[in-house]
Amino acid sequence: MRESRDAKRARARKIIRALKKAYPDAKIALDFGNPLELLVATILSAQCTDERVNMVTPALFKKYATARAYARAEAATLEEEVRSTGFYRAKTRSIIAMAKALLDEHGGEVPRSRAALVALPGVGLKTANVILGNAFGEQAIAVDTHVFRVSQRLGLARSDDPDEIHDQLADVLPEKEWTLTTHLVQAHGRRCCLARKPLCPACPVPTLCPWPGKTKIR
Repeated sequence: MRESRDAKRARARKIIRALKKAYPDAKIALDFGNPLELLVATILSAQCTDERVNMVTPALFKKYATARAYARAEAATLEEEVRSTGFYRAKTRSIIAMAKALLDEHGGEVPRSRAALVALPGVGLKTANVILGNAFGEQAIAVDTHVFRVSQRLGLARSDDPDEIHDQLADVLPEKEWTLTTHLVQAHGRRCCLARKPLCPACPVPTLCPWPGKTKIR
């Protein structure tokens, strides 16, 4: 029988409570000191681990402290500096174009609106919501690879499109905890609900998860 919207919302609240107990230290994994740093780090995190990005960004943030510095960067030099994050040519183009747009349209500052953020080169809904939720303290759901996978296993959303996953999650998750819930689901995805071999016997929400592919103790 198909789960009703109210039932799914009630189950989502139970899942969040359980994940809070399981991952009390859940927070954003990227290191940053201001909105521009987080914006650059999030662009670099595409198809790359946060751990690798955090290894690259300290030197980057020290050298490029402003949007103007990134806008003036030599592409070949920046490519080498971010090479280890993968897709370094595309990421370099995005960072430089993003910085130029900040200068041309926002006085060099990272805008605080979702519409203005997604209008920046290299910035999609996920990146915009990472910035809103973590640099500006707003409530926002960021659908990264962990949220995309775990939310579908938990039966809270279903789609091949991350933006549709976002909209479905926004309909069932309590808005006042969107940012924290993102961190909780990410922590669950990193530590337990792994992509290839999830640790289902150690899961804090087994009875709330309808996924049929659960692993068993061998």
